[in-house]
Amino acid sequence: MKTVLALMSLLCMVVSLAEVQRNTTPEYTYEVLRSYPHDTGAFTQGLVFHNGFLYEGTGQYGRSSLRKVRLETGEILKKVDLPPEYFGEGIAIVDNRVVQLTWQAQKGFVYDLKDFRLMRQFSYAGEGWGLAAHGRDLLMSDGSAAIRVLDGDTLREKRRIKVHDRNVPVTMLNELEMVDGQIFANVWHTERIARIAPESGKVLGWIDLRGLLGPMYRKDPEAVLNGIAYDPVRKRLFVTGKLWPRIFEIRLVPKKRESQP
Repeated sequence: MKTVLALMSLLCMVVSLAEVQRNTTPEYTYEVLRSYPHDTGAFTQGLVFHNGFLYEGTGQYGRSSLRKVRLETGEILKKVDLPPEYFGEGIAIVDNRVVQLTWQAQKGFVYDLKDFRLMRQFSYAGEGWGLAAHGRDLLMSDGSAAIRVLDGDTLREKRRIKVHDRNVPVTMLNELEMVDGQIFANVWHTERIARIAPESGKVLGWIDLRGLLGPMYRKDPEAVLNGIAYDPVRKRLFVTGKLWPRIFEIRLVPKKRESQP
């Protein structure tokens, strides 16, 4: 009888563990493949890789800018400064235009990709945080658990994606990037990136980037992880942070699930 009870108890433990694993969002760590120079004065708010170059939007009042950067050297090839009353935020490229948000001014800017000539301005409600291109649409975060879908031509809101991890809203979504059909989102003041299904808002996985940059390089409390760019041709994923000295090219590594005793 004791043997039967022990076997039943063991079976229950196995079933319980399997259920926990099914209900746990997959997690990933990383392997650094390469690193590249990054301007330590750049308060990174948006990052895009396009046709062999990085485009970066930076923030802070009086220091906000849009830049074209040579990845390998960190050389700034082109730069336009925002007026000092604007705090620059996320950027995205769509149809040979660069779209840039601002934080609390409820105003965005559209530039010609080639020469950074200002083409137009547009307005939106609330705050602007992250921005990413998704086909002909734009995805915009505002620090909440919602991602706005904007028409890439009119820049008007079409709908919202409510981001959740097992029915729990995920807030503080910041910089965004589309990576092979998924939304990658920095979560402000954390070392994690959420992988999100654009159709449902479900979090498909978490990327744990703890240890990527040592504390000796992050003396400013706002020098947080923020900045994701993807090279779809060579399948390269780049990450950096505000005021960081390096941009890292990383490979994602699935975390091994810990078995219970």
